[in-house]
Amino acid sequence: MSTGKNAPATEKSKESMYHALIYATVLEMQAMMTFQHDDIVHAGNTMKSAQEVCQRFRRKSGGLGSRGANDDLSEEQLHAEVCYAECLLHRAALTFLQDENMVSFIKGGIKVRNSYLIYKELNAFVQSDTAFKGPNHKHLEGGVSFGIGAFNLTLSLFPARLLKLLEFAGFSGDKEFGISQLYTGATSHTLRSMLCALLLLCFYTFLSFILGTGEGEVEEAERLLKPFRLRYPRGAIFLFFAGRAEEIKGNIDEAVALFEDGCKAQQAWKQFHHMCYWELMWCFTFKKHWKMAYFYADLLSQESRWSKAMYVYMKAAYLSMLPDTESRPFGDNEVDLFRQVPTYKQKIAGKSPPTEKFAIRKARRYKASNPIRLPVPVLVRITAFVSSHSTIIPPMQFI
Repeated sequence: MSTGKNAPATEKSKESMYHALIYATVLEMQAMMTFQHDDIVHAGNTMKSAQEVCQRFRRKSGGLGSRGANDDLSEEQLHAEVCYAECLLHRAALTFLQDENMVSFIKGGIKVRNSYLIYKELNAFVQSDTAFKGPNHKHLEGGVSFGIGAFNLTLSLFPARLLKLLEFAGFSGDKEFGISQLYTGATSHTLRSMLCALLLLCFYTFLSFILGTGEGEVEEAERLLKPFRLRYPRGAIFLFFAGRAEEIKGNIDEAVALFEDGCKAQQAWKQFHHMCYWELMWCFTFKKHWKMAYFYADLLSQESRWSKAMYVYMKAAYLSMLPDTESRPFGDNEVDLFRQVPTYKQKIAGKSPPTEKFAIRKARRYKASNPIRLPVPVLVRITAFVSSHSTIIPPMQFI
């Protein structure tokens, strides 16, 4: 949408709340993949403009919360409410990424709370018998399902003590309810069906395993993927998630083919390729093809800004798996690479990612002139990577 041939869509984003929201959402997704400060700022400004467009269509006297008993909102005003709430949620996410200071966290927190309150009021409204149902009511319901589902699922993943505090503050963190809302939204063929599906697929194939809460989610992911893959057989994002499902099941060759197809399916967003490269790196790790795994780690270290410390650590780890007599690609040396790892430390939302902390801690062994080498650095990392699910290649096969 940001290309010249889509200029009409960009122009409509100044007048249409849905064009504005979708355009800003695309820029947000791009910013999260590039992780470039300028892209994040641009996406944040565009989302703010989208919020202002939505505001023009809202009830002038304060929106849904101030609706009188006999003073119903029009369908347009209801859609403005749900679009406005979604803009707030996206802006909060971009605020957390853009700045690391306490003021930004407070501002982001206020946006999250305001968004949640609007979604909560909208959910009660669409569930009521008196709800106005215009010709586009299903898209309104889809928007509410996305918001309520996203909040409940995300908050349910927080530690129990923090979740109790959030519930005391009026938030809800019911995982099953959140999943049911997102599934309803994903299968309803509305404007936000794909967003609901993508959030569920992220949970089923990534978050549930990272957090150690997932058993059986792969089957749910495949069930959810089936209609989308039939509708979009060359859809890059759905090829990616299909590959991820095969990888989790241990079908590594099938996963490699799907990830490679995902890279071939589109060339507009190079950053999407980086997601595939990361998974391909692990697939070749499971196959013990160290040079191929190194190749993808090297590509990531050159092209991606997400976690260069981890990419360089993995390059060094793969070189460590090669025999001493075997030549190293590009003349790299594992000891030199390990020593470089701490120089690439970064912070996201004010904190260093756990994966980078892991890499930096292990790389410290190589600081001395006579380094204390890690015995099997790939095994150390792969154990952490697969420990939450037993169907991937058992780590002991690497010894």
